[in-house]
Amino acid sequence: MPRPANPEVRQRLLDAGLGLVHARGFAASGVKDITDVAGVPKGSFYAYFPSKEEFGAAILNHYWSDIEARLLPILESNGPARKRIIRFFRALTDDHEAEDFLLGCLVGNLSLELGGSSESVRAELLRILDRWDDALAACVRSGQRDGEDFRADIRTDIDAGELAATLIEAWEGAALRGKVIRSRAPYQRFEAVTIPALLTP
Repeated sequence: MPRPANPEVRQRLLDAGLGLVHARGFAASGVKDITDVAGVPKGSFYAYFPSKEEFGAAILNHYWSDIEARLLPILESNGPARKRIIRFFRALTDDHEAEDFLLGCLVGNLSLELGGSSESVRAELLRILDRWDDALAACVRSGQRDGEDFRADIRTDIDAGELAATLIEAWEGAALRGKVIRSRAPYQRFEAVTIPALLTP
């Protein structure tokens, strides 16, 4: 009879895999590398994940769940919508700066590496992008309406969902360039140029 799954071991595998894949890339992170860092036997890996690709999808979920818990509440906080959007993207940028811009965004990294070749990873990327779109669009939409405390501070001639998706796409481009040049400058341009250009009424 197989031993029941141990949630603590699964978590260790996810933590180890996230660190390695984010730093090295998916292809360069072998199963043995991951299990060695996690401190578990290599054979244990497949007791928790049916394939390395499924593990890649689980890593993305692990990565996004942390962002969702720590940073998406910024979009739902009080204050003018445009300021909340700036604070949110600035917080993401701070995460990247904490790693000297060496890692970039795992969503963008794995979109480039696996988005065209792994259906399980692609499905998880789509789920994450949908959730990100929804959260950001809700904030944009709140800024398009007149409220009791704040005047509308976001343009209304473009759908909130379209604006949210465009912001995410532009930020991912800034993150990609920031990783290459190892600088905050692309993120600063996004904040100073792209956000006002897209959102100003």
